[in-house]
Amino acid sequence: MAEGRLVQGWWGLRAYGHTVAMWVRSTMTYRASFALLTFGNLATTALDFAAILIMFSHVDQLGGLALPEVAFLYATSTTAFGLADLFLGSFDRIGSRIRDGTFDTLLVRPVPVLAQIAADRFALRRLGRITQGAVVLGWSVTAVDVAWTPENILLTVLMPISGAVIFGCFFVAGGAFQLWAQDAAEVQNAFTYGGTTLLQYPPAVFGRELVRGVTFVVPLAFVNWLPALRVLGHEDPLGLPGWVDWAAPGVAVLCCALTGLLWRAALRGYRSTGS
Repeated sequence: MAEGRLVQGWWGLRAYGHTVAMWVRSTMTYRASFALLTFGNLATTALDFAAILIMFSHVDQLGGLALPEVAFLYATSTTAFGLADLFLGSFDRIGSRIRDGTFDTLLVRPVPVLAQIAADRFALRRLGRITQGAVVLGWSVTAVDVAWTPENILLTVLMPISGAVIFGCFFVAGGAFQLWAQDAAEVQNAFTYGGTTLLQYPPAVFGRELVRGVTFVVPLAFVNWLPALRVLGHEDPLGLPGWVDWAAPGVAVLCCALTGLLWRAALRGYRSTGS
């Protein structure tokens, strides 16, 4: 059985790659349109950071952090979410597919449904968000007062990677929930788009109960709050042991395992709309 799942997973990755390549070729047929859409995506995302800059035109610190430190939080959250949105952002369209009956067509194709949805209408323009986050990250790492030891460098590299996996799990889990609820895309967006906005600000500006919730219930804090505060030399509001700051890769793997179980359960329980 394990060998069969391995083969199925490899086949799903190949199918995903081929479908993504098809959408990329289609996108690059109209290069001017792609450039404009990518720039628009970048500019729209930049408005979030503009709001932070406006705040700091009136204050010196926010939640005990200076502008470069908040920029570091913003950049790690935005980059992680941008990567997840690029590769798995199509899951927020499952609801519309269920309503119009086209989701049923995915079930009869000899390709894993997960791979089909992930690659559906792959939007290369989402690179704009990643680019904007990477630019802010590049500035913030040069502006923060941090000794860039191998430990801090490794944590900074791991944050966007582990964070992208965690956000990706929320995209897939949200899609699974839509299979049960027949839509409810906004519930998914609360944890994906809402989650990245939450993580752009210091945890100290939020209530302790909320911080506990996004640490122990919905593990968003592992995307950047816990490792970033360690890099920046600040204590986390919950006073957790130091090893927790390194737990993001393990949390990401656990999220993948749980999300996989949830997705399979939702797919088995799906009932066609009949359209």
